[in-house]
Amino acid sequence: MNDDRGRLAEPVIDLNADLGESFGAWKLGDDEALTRLISSANVACGFHAGDPLTLRRTCAAAVAAGVVIGAQVSYRDLAGFGRRAMDVPQAELAAELLYQIGALDGIARAAGSRVRYVKPHGALYHRVRTDRAQAGALVDALRSYDASLPLLGQPGGVLAELAAEAEVALVPEAYADRGYLPDGSLVPRTQAGAVLTDPVLVAARAVRMVVSGRVAAVDGSDVPVILRSLCIHGDTPGAVALAAAVRDGLLAAGVKLAAFA
Repeated sequence: MNDDRGRLAEPVIDLNADLGESFGAWKLGDDEALTRLISSANVACGFHAGDPLTLRRTCAAAVAAGVVIGAQVSYRDLAGFGRRAMDVPQAELAAELLYQIGALDGIARAAGSRVRYVKPHGALYHRVRTDRAQAGALVDALRSYDASLPLLGQPGGVLAELAAEAEVALVPEAYADRGYLPDGSLVPRTQAGAVLTDPVLVAARAVRMVVSGRVAAVDGSDVPVILRSLCIHGDTPGAVALAAAVRDGLLAAGVKLAAFA
């Protein structure tokens, strides 16, 4: 893309991470360190992870660091970390998602900010790409709360279709620390190559995705990707090192880091 002066415009990307996923005595991830490296925080809402005190501290840390807060909504699945397939009636799911958005927004406002976007988590994230009822529940919950909030997710699929019909913005996202299948979907976590933990490899993939719009799939084929935001999972082993390597790599490549919301 060229700017008005005919020169190559500076690429701009959001770097996001999943935060607030500790629960009581169970500690997951290094939220404090990650908050210093990212521009947007996908904060758990208590259904797949996160207790009220954790969420309050996470939102306060995000505000202090100037990081945008997003509500990461999920199936009601603490035991499975929101990564188990669930069949929830559409009206019930919409109400549960609305509950999560409102709860986190209240905590964020108490910290001096607000929820600026919504992102589905885990099994719900993948389900809404193909399931019209589940995707409809997500869009309904968002529009019922605040239709101006964008959704963060992978481009294409049923969710993108329903979001467009409802005039809800869908911000395209890609993953630095996950493997891709040839069709552009993520490698299931039950299969080899699903999670990437080498900082050098992850940073190189991230830069290529942002600069060239391409990523190597697990079979070696080249897959096109569209993204405005790049995710690092907070529970990936060595997440802080990965985020630091990705951030440094992007900046060295001339990419500007900025939140989309």
